[in-house]
Amino acid sequence: MKMLADLFLTFFRIGLFTFGGGYAMISMIGNICVDRKEWITNDEMADITVIAESTPGPVAINCATYVGLKKKGFAGAAAATLGVILPSCLIILLISFFLDRFLEIKWVASAFRGIRIAVAILIIDAAVRMIGKTEKKPLPLIILSVSFIAMILIDVFALRVSTIVLMLAAAVAGLAVYLVKRHRDKEEMK
Repeated sequence: MKMLADLFLTFFRIGLFTFGGGYAMISMIGNICVDRKEWITNDEMADITVIAESTPGPVAINCATYVGLKKKGFAGAAAATLGVILPSCLIILLISFFLDRFLEIKWVASAFRGIRIAVAILIIDAAVRMIGKTEKKPLPLIILSVSFIAMILIDVFALRVSTIVLMLAAAVAGLAVYLVKRHRDKEEMK
């Protein structure tokens, strides 16, 4: 029961104090779940992020669900997921009562402009952390570089290309390299 409460409260704090959605939360989830509490490893965090991004639903919820499932099964997944979504639900409910007047308050509008900057920094922090923990092998670095360049070019030329296409291309490249290595290893064993 103590672990379930810890999962709930940990993800409740993450959901309460991280603005900007799942991408901004990735950095905080990594900091708490990998560095402080050691619930998951850096490799698991990288895998969770990729899987959470490529499955339906918000990234932070998928991450919370995985961590909870790993630590305490279905009950842990439920506790972590409830913990991460409850703050948003409560805040939206509260804001909905006062929405018209809420956005007219100058200090609130200024706070939201500041929050936008903080969200950008949190997203950059998550990206830098993941890049720093990427294996320093040729394939991951090539995929990272090609994806980054492709996204810049897509943005500069205002092309309509889904990030899913980039993720699938990276998956195909990784699978192709795996199959080539496997074939080479079989040949060497003969």
